[in-house]
Amino acid sequence: MEEIILVKPTDEFEKQVMEYRQAFIDNNQSFDGCAGLKECESYHEWLDFENRLKKNLKESYVPSTVLLAIRKKDNKLIGIIDFRHKLNDFLFNYGGHIGYSVSIDERKKGYAKEMLKQMLLICKQMGNDKILVTCNKNNEASRRTIVSNGGILEDERQYNESPDNSIILQRYWIKL
Repeated sequence: MEEIILVKPTDEFEKQVMEYRQAFIDNNQSFDGCAGLKECESYHEWLDFENRLKKNLKESYVPSTVLLAIRKKDNKLIGIIDFRHKLNDFLFNYGGHIGYSVSIDERKKGYAKEMLKQMLLICKQMGNDKILVTCNKNNEASRRTIVSNGGILEDERQYNESPDNSIILQRYWIKL
């Protein structure tokens, strides 16, 4: 794994973010931690996180920090990570404080582990003492990422993604 940094999205990354979006759509991937990227037709629409998400989520909206994981050696977008500053009922039960995704061609290299590690440092700097992170029980890579960053399993909960699709989510707490 090459060194990465977490940075705020800027116009510099427009093309890479939109290519990331298209690759996820083409490969039917989950947009975890992407702040609604799937629904956005343009980069600038996506960048307007606060207004767009407040409008869409209404009273269930919580402020968040969305960062890009950029590989330092070549300035390549590796992943996207989102820290929700507080937990509403849905996030407490199913979504957690942090969601993340890694580029399809950069998986299994340790990037998710490093992204979460760096985001946890940011969470601590913001005054948090514990963070909830969830994952699909069948997502072994995400489970390992969470556990390697100190995640302690609290419980498992059934989540109905749609009327015909139910999954088991694991809820992990990480003390900072």
